[in-house]
Amino acid sequence: NAEYGQHYYITNNLRMVVRSDNRSAHVKVLRSLGQDGRTLPLQGHVGFDSLPDQLVNKCVNLGFDMNILCVGETGIGKSTLMDCLFKANFDDTVHSHKSPGVEISEHIYNLKEGNVKLRLAIVDSVGYGDQINKENSFKPLVDYIDEQFENYLQEELKIKRDLVTFHDSRIHVCLYFLVPTGHSIRSLDLVTMKALDKKCNIIPIIAKSDTVSKSELDTFKANIMEELRANDVEIYTFPTDDETVAEVNKDMNEMMPFAVVGSREDVKVGETVVRGREYPWGVVEIENELHCDFVKLREMLIRTNMEDLREVTHRKHYELYRRGKLKQMGITDDGAHPVSLQETYEQKRAEHLDELQRIENEMRQNFVNKVREKDLELKRNEKELAAKYEGLRKENNEEKKRLDEERRKLEDDLAAIKKKKEDLERANAEHANGQNTKSKKK
Repeated sequence: NAEYGQHYYITNNLRMVVRSDNRSAHVKVLRSLGQDGRTLPLQGHVGFDSLPDQLVNKCVNLGFDMNILCVGETGIGKSTLMDCLFKANFDDTVHSHKSPGVEISEHIYNLKEGNVKLRLAIVDSVGYGDQINKENSFKPLVDYIDEQFENYLQEELKIKRDLVTFHDSRIHVCLYFLVPTGHSIRSLDLVTMKALDKKCNIIPIIAKSDTVSKSELDTFKANIMEELRANDVEIYTFPTDDETVAEVNKDMNEMMPFAVVGSREDVKVGETVVRGREYPWGVVEIENELHCDFVKLREMLIRTNMEDLREVTHRKHYELYRRGKLKQMGITDDGAHPVSLQETYEQKRAEHLDELQRIENEMRQNFVNKVREKDLELKRNEKELAAKYEGLRKENNEEKKRLDEERRKLEDDLAAIKKKKEDLERANAEHANGQNTKSKKK
C-alpha cells in the first residue's frame, strides 16, 4: 500500500509487515515456520518443477565461457593438443626460441556443438622457459590472471553492472605442459606452479609422452606427484561429491599427471584411419587409451568437469582475490565494527590527499634544494671566474710592464746606435776635410 508506506518482506522463516508511518517502523510477526520451515503436501500440479528446464534454456541461450591457459616451452605441443581436444584447427603461429621475455597471446573462438555455444579463449605463454635467466618467468602469467580478476571485480563494483552478458575472461584451467625428462620435475616448473596454484586450477600434463617408455613414465608420474606434495603445490583435483561421477573422478585423480600425445595427422592402421603419429616402429594412436591418456584428459576436462572448473574458479580463486582487494580497500566482515562504504571512501580519499600533499611537499622541498644548490654552484662559479679574471689581469699587467721595460731598453739601444752613427759620420767628415787641406798646401 503506497499510501501508508507498507513494504512486505517474505523469507524462508518469517513473514512480516514493516510500517513506515511518520518515520517509525513497526514489525509484526504474522507467522513463523521454524528455522528450517516445514514440508507441506501439494494438492495438485503447480509448475515450479520446470525451473531446471528454464535454467537450462537460459544458459543455452546465453552460451558459456571457457578460458584455458597453456603453459610450457616453445614447441612442446600446446597448440597441437588444443586442436586435438576440440577437434578444430585453431590459429597456429610458429614462435621462435629467441623471445627476450614471456609474452601472453590470447585467441578467442566461438564454437558450437549441437545447440550449445561456447566462447573459448586459448591463452598461450609465448617464450616461456626459453631465456637463460628464468627467474621471473612466472610473473607475466600471474599478472595476466590478476588482471582478469580485476576486470571482473570492477564490473561487479559498478552501479550499473551486467554480469550476465559480461565476457568472463578469468582463467578457468591451466594446462601445465611438463617436459618428458623421465626422472623428476624441474625447479622452474615447481616455482611457476607454486606461484599459480592460488590463482587458477592447475592440471599437469606430460607432453610428448611417446618419447618415454611405459616403465619410465610410471616412475616419472610418481616422482612428479611426490615432489608436488613435498613442495605444497596444490593442483586441481576432480570432485568426488557427485555420486554420478565420484568413482571415475577418484580413479582419474590417481592417474595424474596425464601423459598425452598430440597430432594433426590422420594415419591408416589396417583398414581404419585414426589420428596419431607414425614412426618406423609403429603408430601411436592419440585416442587409444593403451598408448596415452589423451582420452582421459578430454573426458575429465571437457565432458565431465568443465562446469566444476568454472565454479571453482569463481568460488575459490576469484573469491580469494576479491577478499584481498576488498581488505585493501578497508572493507571487512567484522560485525562488531560495521563498515560504511562512505566512511571507507572518505578515509581512502583522505589518505590519498595526504599522500598527494606529502608528494607535493617533497617535490617542493626537492625543488627548493635544487634551486639552492644551483645558486651555490653559480656563486661558486662566479667566485672562480672572478679569481681567474684577477689572475689574468695581474698576469696582463706584469706582461705589460715587462714589455714596456723591454721597449725602453730597445729605445735606449736605438738611441745609442744613432749617436754612434752620428759620431762616426762626423769623424769621417773631419777626416775627409783634413785630407783636402793637405792636398791644397802641396
